[in-house]
Amino acid sequence: MARENSRFGAGGRPRKAARSAARADGSRASLYDEVTATIIGQLEEGVFPWVRPWSKAKAAAGLPRNAVTGRAYSGINVLVLWGAVIEGGYPSQDWLTFRQAQAAGGCVRKGERGRTVFYADRFVPRDAREGQDGGQGESGEEARAVPFLKRFTVFNAAQCEGLPEGLVAQPAPLPARELHEAAEALIAATGADFRIGGAQAFYSPCGDFVMVPPQPAFHHQIDYYRTALHELGHWTGHCSRLDRDQTGRFGSAPYAREELVAELASAFLCAALGIEPTVRHADYLGSWLEVLRADNRAIFRAASQASKAAELLLQCHIAEQEQAA
Repeated sequence: MARENSRFGAGGRPRKAARSAARADGSRASLYDEVTATIIGQLEEGVFPWVRPWSKAKAAAGLPRNAVTGRAYSGINVLVLWGAVIEGGYPSQDWLTFRQAQAAGGCVRKGERGRTVFYADRFVPRDAREGQDGGQGESGEEARAVPFLKRFTVFNAAQCEGLPEGLVAQPAPLPARELHEAAEALIAATGADFRIGGAQAFYSPCGDFVMVPPQPAFHHQIDYYRTALHELGHWTGHCSRLDRDQTGRFGSAPYAREELVAELASAFLCAALGIEPTVRHADYLGSWLEVLRADNRAIFRAASQASKAAELLLQCHIAEQEQAA
């Protein structure tokens, strides 16, 4: 690289080092904004990259790692890649660059979007080192190290094809189910279209069915029943049953009211079945508070509707038991 005739600006600081520092500062600021905005977006959608009652992804628990070097990622890269695994539902915690995939004999599938990870370090610019003895100038001060940031785009192993066997760690098999007989009997007695699979728990009003992930995918298997009872609480609100307003969109007051009813119904049912109730949808807390602050009767209505929902489901269970007897 050609050397400038006048390398130093005011105060003797290398101009190139100053430019490098300015670029690094701008790059870091952009990085912080970018990653922070991503995390905020996930939290606003109720997705905690570090906490989830079930494994939305099929990937085994563990730190994300580079599939080729085997080194685990650290710092903010862990949250970035965990969030990507949750969002993409990937079965692997293994990541690699485009070139690494090619060098391993595979390739990234066309149309796949990579994730940006970051490597931060410091270096002493060459201009700052030249003419100095032992890294110190005439003033006796050490040469100033300039922070730098490198960005790499990586792809999950599930986004690649043709990778050799053994390169990617195989996910651990799911454990056996931990059955709760009373809860199982209640679910069966409802006659609900109760579907197990996928990576999300929800009730579909238009399809009138409940969907929950497989029980062994939950970090604590008892959460499967807490979640199932919450979704069955929604199921009772169908127009053919208790006919509650289920037209609200996410973030609206009607949506928050219905979620509160289902949450309370789940708590009532858990208590009746001998399962310790817990808050399964704490991400709705803000919207619940808004509803309660706006209407001092809202909690009374929600509790009343939740009791009716729990009673309907329990009556199904009782009727089934009586019929069996």
